[in-house]
Amino acid sequence: MNDSPADLSSIVVAGGFVLAFVFGAVANKTNFCTMGAVSDIVNIGHWGRMRMWLLAIAVAILGASALAATGQVDLSRAIMQRPTLNWLSLLVGGVTFGIGMTMAGGCANKNLVRAGGGSLRSVVVLVFMGIAAYMTMRGLFGQWRANWLDPVAIRLGDAGWTDQSLSTALARASGMDAAGARLAVAAVLALALLGFVFADKRFRANATQILGGVVIGLVVVGGWYVSGHLGYGEHPETMEDVFFATNSRMLESMSFVGPVAYTLELLLLWTDQSLGLSFGVASALGVVAGSAAWALASKSFRWEGFANFADLRRQLAGAILMGFGGVTALGCTIGQGLSGISTLAIGSFIALAGILAGSAGMLKYTLWREENA
Repeated sequence: MNDSPADLSSIVVAGGFVLAFVFGAVANKTNFCTMGAVSDIVNIGHWGRMRMWLLAIAVAILGASALAATGQVDLSRAIMQRPTLNWLSLLVGGVTFGIGMTMAGGCANKNLVRAGGGSLRSVVVLVFMGIAAYMTMRGLFGQWRANWLDPVAIRLGDAGWTDQSLSTALARASGMDAAGARLAVAAVLALALLGFVFADKRFRANATQILGGVVIGLVVVGGWYVSGHLGYGEHPETMEDVFFATNSRMLESMSFVGPVAYTLELLLLWTDQSLGLSFGVASALGVVAGSAAWALASKSFRWEGFANFADLRRQLAGAILMGFGGVTALGCTIGQGLSGISTLAIGSFIALAGILAGSAGMLKYTLWREENA
């Protein structure tokens, strides 16, 4: 191996930051927001932002499948592809995250984008979300998750599954080879999404949203390539092939709840030599930097705080729910809704369904409460 572990780690960290910088700038420019997309549908019946998000999913599926088909990355090595389907954790975590992001006025990604645009409110939300996420990984919330939710699982590995991909399910059911099954599932899903997205005349005429969906989808694909190809190599001490500079020690792409927690950990324990910049931490910082760059260039940077105490209380509660839900579901609207879905992991579809249901349910409850106040 020509590159040292330090060199490979630097490549992964730098790649994650650059990709996330683009993500942050484009998300700010196009107002990319999953919660906002759900809110548009529930409140005014408008599907524009949802179509942009679905376009990003389609692009991510096609790109990730192309990387896998050409042998550039092994998507079965991603954390959401483990052959143990913790369906209860994924569902409960997804619903909790969906409720939380609605209470907080946006998901983890949206709050990173807002922080870059000058929102001190989002900085506070991110801190509380990060604390709750860390508690869910290694603290009190983690004990609840491990004792009550994670044990309820379908152990696909016992049946000979190597991962939990829809393509694996198709291959086992039909006798197709794994590569052919992946391409078939990816093609069907992506074409269905693209057909729905571009069926709307107004969306076809909206170049900004089309560009936003395509670029964000490609950023997810780039994340897989950086961590799974450029950052994959033989460790000189153990002589094992490893993924360098990823917190999970597995293949990673864009995801923001866990990385915010790891960013707080790094800041709090800066002198701990076992810690360092990772792909996830660099990605979280990159989104803020990219959003700030666009906000300053477009002169839209504005300092922003909480409107009142009720606003503070609601958003902090939402932040805590997002932290717990994002870790329990193994990802957020980006980590599962884009990155996870692009791997075709069954669990990602469960988590995403929970997120959308939780958000839509909370929005409808809020409307009902206001109408009956």
